[in-house]
Amino acid sequence: MRREEVYREIEQVMGLVPTMFKVLPDSSIEEEWQLFKKTQIEETAIPNKYRELIGVAVAAILKCRYCSYYHTEIAKLYGATDAEIEDAVHFAKASAGWSTYINGLQIDFDLFKAELDEACEHIRQAQMMEAHEF
Repeated sequence: MRREEVYREIEQVMGLVPTMFKVLPDSSIEEEWQLFKKTQIEETAIPNKYRELIGVAVAAILKCRYCSYYHTEIAKLYGATDAEIEDAVHFAKASAGWSTYINGLQIDFDLFKAELDEACEHIRQAQMMEAHEF
């Protein structure tokens, strides 16, 4: 597609052509738009609201104000509450913190995996017991 055709499609979907697309070179604008649509707009295996909450968390870790604004506003558009957005950011903070801590202390990875596998099995068994109680 030519740039004008891509612009028409973007405007049809978004109501305008954001500058972030206008600055793309002719050689990649169609490809970038198609990828953007596929990853940011179209339904996937993860419902849009939850995918955007993941985007909120990733943006927080990246410390990208553009991404934070985009994913927060789009998450709200898909029904995310302020509490869900805060929870996503808190989860990102906790994940980054634990990652920093255990990586910095150089916890043995094989030991970490073995302990996590054991913990998951314990939780799985507890869930099965709870399911049989009802």
